[in-house]
Amino acid sequence: MRTIRFLLEKEFRQIFRNRAILILIMVMPVMQLIILPLAADFEVKNINLSVVDHDHSPYSRQLISKITASGYFRLQGYHASLKDAYQLIEEDKVDLALEIPNGFERNLIRENEQQLFIAVNAINGTKAGLGSAYLSSILRDYNQEIRMEWISPTRLQPLPIVEVIPKNRFNPQLNYQFFMVPGILAILLTMVGGFLSALNIVKEKEIGTIEQINVTPIRKHHFILGKLIPFWILGNVVFTLGLVVSWIIYDIFPQGNILAMYGFIWIYLLAVLGFGLLVSTYTDTQQQAMFVMFFFMMIFILMGGLFTSIDSMPGWARWIAALNPVSYLVEVMRMIILKGSGWAAILSHLGILLAFAVVLNGWAILNYRKTN
Repeated sequence: MRTIRFLLEKEFRQIFRNRAILILIMVMPVMQLIILPLAADFEVKNINLSVVDHDHSPYSRQLISKITASGYFRLQGYHASLKDAYQLIEEDKVDLALEIPNGFERNLIRENEQQLFIAVNAINGTKAGLGSAYLSSILRDYNQEIRMEWISPTRLQPLPIVEVIPKNRFNPQLNYQFFMVPGILAILLTMVGGFLSALNIVKEKEIGTIEQINVTPIRKHHFILGKLIPFWILGNVVFTLGLVVSWIIYDIFPQGNILAMYGFIWIYLLAVLGFGLLVSTYTDTQQQAMFVMFFFMMIFILMGGLFTSIDSMPGWARWIAALNPVSYLVEVMRMIILKGSGWAAILSHLGILLAFAVVLNGWAILNYRKTN
């Protein structure tokens, strides 16, 4: 313990010596947590719409008013032909074009049916899919309203109707910030812990102090623990700051067991710091360590379940996600913060992270080459 105490004293002196880096470690995650959830929104709005109305009837004007009143579409204007609308789509000025044919109102009244044409700018698949889905839903509602207008009032008992009333659990208003903030906090914690630990041993190699450490009687596991514990403490500080920001800015406070959440974070930090130290033992320069960590961070983020559901990935990708510690943290963060889960719900995830921590730190200790 005395050896570890001296190593910790050395590490903390090195950390606090460079106050600019220390401030960045604390300030940058906070700023990112304030900004990113405001931009990372799955709801698509301000969809640019071009209308080609060949009918100019009360029904067509009523339909256009209903579309623009929804709040999702921004009318870019009326155009004389579909060719003009296509030109705007090619120039990326319009996302959807709606063509209302001549005789729209007449065919609805006389023949009880009429087809509309929708052209979608699918260069952005997400925006195209949601935009066309929004527009199709509005058209169905409009169709239902017209049918109800045409039904003559009757004194007979109305036919039974099954009405479905959905209730959204844990996030009733479908606020995407509630969904994104826990995941973004998990990613920021991973990046801070992973990059700092990956650069730590490599920095000793570059400035030459690693040789002085190697000739001392310090054991390898003491050395790794001395490198791990300071950043484990900093990781907890960053996580606590993130919770405070989430509470103050977004009014998001953990609904579940806070001790369970911190217990999971403690194990998770051991795993991600162990991975960073393992990378540091394999690389010789900080540039190499940065590139290796950047490679793995991209996989961790994009295959961690933050932006896309892991269940929707192909089988081989789900196997990779099972080896991704970030995927467990993102899921557990949402479970505890939004769902109100406790120890019983996260035990399986905790066991997997504990295995990650043991393997990665053990591997880092074995791979660190100490020469006497």
